[in-house]
Amino acid sequence: MRDHYILDGRTPVPTDMMTWAKWFETADRTVSKTQIGEWEVSTVFLGLDHAFDDGRPPLLFETLVFGGPLDGNMVRYSTWDQAEAGHAEMVNRVKAALT
Repeated sequence: MRDHYILDGRTPVPTDMMTWAKWFETADRTVSKTQIGEWEVSTVFLGLDHAFDDGRPPLLFETLVFGGPLDGNMVRYSTWDQAEAGHAEMVNRVKAALT
């Protein structure tokens, strides 16, 4: 099992730990960030597989809410496209929770 990944464009590529560490130091891992009043929804590339080898595809991206009624809500994804869609969904959830 490979648990270290870097991005080639928007595509996660498995790699060894040293290559990952060097890449991780300077990489822009942001997929999207949205400020909603005092709250933020952030989606980033994690670079480490958070599926923990349970037979699922690697979970390499994460959306997290900071502040507001959904503070701490988090969802993880396998692909950049899933992460973008999940970010938009979480932004809508936060906005709905604020009304």
